[in-house]
Amino acid sequence: MCPSAAETTTEAASLPGPTGAPQDPVDGGTWFGGPRRRVLIGAVVVVVCGTLLLLATHRKTLRHWTGAQSSSAHRDLGRALRLRGTTEAVQTRAILAPLLAGQQVGTLTITRLTQAGTRVKRGDLLVEFDRQAQLRDFIDKQADYGKLVDQVLEEQAKESAARAKDETEMKQAEDNLAKAELEMQRVEIDSRIDAEKAQENLDEAKATFQQLRETFGLKRKAAQAAIRILEIQRDRTHETMLHAQANSERMQIHSPIDGVVVLNTIWKEGKMGEVQEGDQVRPGVPFMQVVDPSRMEVQVPVNQEDFLSLRVGQTAKVHLDAYPQMVFPGKLEEMAPIGRNGDFSSKLRTFAVVFSIEGSDTRLMPDLSAAVDVDVAATGGAAGGWQ
Repeated sequence: MCPSAAETTTEAASLPGPTGAPQDPVDGGTWFGGPRRRVLIGAVVVVVCGTLLLLATHRKTLRHWTGAQSSSAHRDLGRALRLRGTTEAVQTRAILAPLLAGQQVGTLTITRLTQAGTRVKRGDLLVEFDRQAQLRDFIDKQADYGKLVDQVLEEQAKESAARAKDETEMKQAEDNLAKAELEMQRVEIDSRIDAEKAQENLDEAKATFQQLRETFGLKRKAAQAAIRILEIQRDRTHETMLHAQANSERMQIHSPIDGVVVLNTIWKEGKMGEVQEGDQVRPGVPFMQVVDPSRMEVQVPVNQEDFLSLRVGQTAKVHLDAYPQMVFPGKLEEMAPIGRNGDFSSKLRTFAVVFSIEGSDTRLMPDLSAAVDVDVAATGGAAGGWQ
């Protein structure tokens, strides 16, 4: 309790001076004697008491503000959990450089390319590669196929004529054999010489007919084999022609779905970058995507501690780092049942969690970093440190 100014002045007046009595500076005493001294001491005491009172009031206010802020932060922490992930499209199709059938091609040259960010419809042309070699191969094989088709028809016509000729000769031989047999029926009334001649004619007719009948089948087999060889060559050339035609069609890639074109970053010409017209791409490399931006989601890796606070169906708010003013409502859709090992410790686990994004925007694209604020208290899912 600070003394009052009057009490302090009275005590100061009762203090003895250097000679045992109060003295005034005007009368040749000291400066701190007399009324001035009492006024000065009272002023100092008032200032000190005021300062202590202000310090006490400030400390009380600071304690109250700090406690309120801590309580508010604790309530916010118990209501929302912030996670970070990357946006992805629910429906997406990867576009790969084509693999050519029956050909070993090192690289493919892009002649036409749809620019990134272009909206396309299903069936629209996305990219075209240089297909001059495939078209030339197709034209050459088409010409060879036409020649082989003509050769097969020609051989079939020749075989038909040869077959007709052989059948005629065999019919004549059969008739000669029948005539010789009739002649042998008259040998009893003919002379011996005529009988021998008739026998010789019969034997010759039998041999001729037997030979023609045996060679007839062999000629047919030989002719069919020659025709079959030409047919195999024709069919092989036809397959090669179809392969060349299919390869030329593979050089033109069309959009499989409605969406937006996204170019991937690939290794080209000794550095990483997006493809352009004139670049060369190795077959099988995924250099482009077509994504449907109308349905987006956020893929979030969650550690094992935060994973306990999540439940399927919890609501969330999705913030895009690239566009801080944009906020989308979201919902927890999927939770991975098995986690993977952490980057720094095998005892820690990271689980994949998927949040759906409600709504769409032209700026909402895949591979954007996003922050997801999960309302863990809305469904009573808070657990552990979040209670």
